[in-house]
Amino acid sequence: MASYIRQKPPSWFVPIAVLLVVWGVAGCTTLYLHIAFGPALDPNATDWDRAYYAALPLWLTLVYAVAVGGGLLGSLALLTRSRMAVPLYILSLAAVIVQFGYLFGATDLIAHEGVVAAMAFPAFIAVVGIFQIWFAKRAERRGWIS
Repeated sequence: MASYIRQKPPSWFVPIAVLLVVWGVAGCTTLYLHIAFGPALDPNATDWDRAYYAALPLWLTLVYAVAVGGGLLGSLALLTRSRMAVPLYILSLAAVIVQFGYLFGATDLIAHEGVVAAMAFPAFIAVVGIFQIWFAKRAERRGWIS
């Protein structure tokens, strides 16, 4: 079916889209907590945690905002069956790659936390980002979004 012909999505489309919206809201909430409280939110924050947070550049927070904001807007676009979901999800994943690329490549996060502890959740975030793009492209190809 051509993507310009709008088709009714299957019954499981909306629950997945809602789940992705919830994921986006959770990401935006963590961004807010990161900006508003930083390491002060964690009662177990060490001197290293405070120094690490203080050394993060402002542009990285902006990239973080693009990552979570793009993901949330992409999910809302998906839920409203807009084809804007695809480019928004691609923008979000690109920002995730820049964000974690900087954190892993330009800081001593891995040396301090260990590979598994430092990379497990970011890897999960990237997998969700890849799934979002795949799902939105599939929805577009099947005419569920236009």
